[in-house]
Amino acid sequence: MPKNLKSLLSGVKYGHKVYPDEILDAGSGAPLPRKDGQLVFVDGTNGNDNNDGLSVDVAVKTIAQGISIAAAYDTIMVFSKTITDATGDPTSYEENLTIPFSKPGLSIIGVSRGLTQGGLPQLKDGTTTTQHVLRVRAPGCLIANLGFNGAGNTGGGILLDDDYSTKAAWGTTIAGCHFKNCKGTTATNAATGGAINWSSTGNSSQVRIVGNRFYKNVGDIVLPGTSNTVPQDVIIEDNIFSGPAASVDCNLYLAGGSGMNGVIIRNNVFTAVPAVGSGTNAQCMALTGCVGILSGNTFATSTAEGGTERTFGAAGDELVPTTVFMAGNYGEFSIGVGAGLISGEIFRT
Repeated sequence: MPKNLKSLLSGVKYGHKVYPDEILDAGSGAPLPRKDGQLVFVDGTNGNDNNDGLSVDVAVKTIAQGISIAAAYDTIMVFSKTITDATGDPTSYEENLTIPFSKPGLSIIGVSRGLTQGGLPQLKDGTTTTQHVLRVRAPGCLIANLGFNGAGNTGGGILLDDDYSTKAAWGTTIAGCHFKNCKGTTATNAATGGAINWSSTGNSSQVRIVGNRFYKNVGDIVLPGTSNTVPQDVIIEDNIFSGPAASVDCNLYLAGGSGMNGVIIRNNVFTAVPAVGSGTNAQCMALTGCVGILSGNTFATSTAEGGTERTFGAAGDELVPTTVFMAGNYGEFSIGVGAGLISGEIFRT
């Protein structure tokens, strides 16, 4: 956390108690609730849903209860459950969650020990395996430092559920999260869902997706449609997208409906060329209809003549229309590349 922000937050009273820097640091930016706001604590191992959740010692047990207790602009701090599985899967919060429209500005933050699957509190679906693990229906929310494991689920990880009426998810930030095994209704088609999803109505503008790790998702970020409005001002930066190739259909499927307007895709790492068996897209990006810029990204693809070249363009292997500018994107370089391609930079075809 920046020093000036830490100084501002040190000694601030949330609810009934003053919390030290260590708790605030765990929040990866520690959003400041409104002056009458509070921190709500969730501890899936030691908590009890009969508690008030307003201090670490009286944490609630479920995230759903934490959301129920919290008011607009409050911050929910989620502790990991004690891990009992030695084979590599954290003990999960098995819940299907919704942030309702009545709670704008809500933050749900995991107490993190690092951006790994075992370093974050992990969420899986509850009894409803066809519903997203988390539905955001309020504006201005922050989801940070949480793991989402979609194994056994066909709903996907996070849904930005926005109908411009009783549900809204504009202004959402998703930061420092880990997404694994997320898919939609078709396990070989990213257009049906994945880790972070818009609804088929589109909407949900002013969204920032930053610093997340995606792994083995059929789709990483998915826009299935824009039947209401086209999402605008979406920033996708500093993420590591899914591989291995055999598990992924498309990392960024943003071609649903009329695409996105003002989308910034920068400084991300694409770890593989998606190639799930019988895949529908088999590409890192489908950006047809989008307007914006693709800059500073690294792709697991070669620019070598005679190598495994991928073409980038409106009709290329990676669908990048001329309305999405390309600058400073790179793949693997090898000897024998033609004149002008001396650094592995990827150019529009």
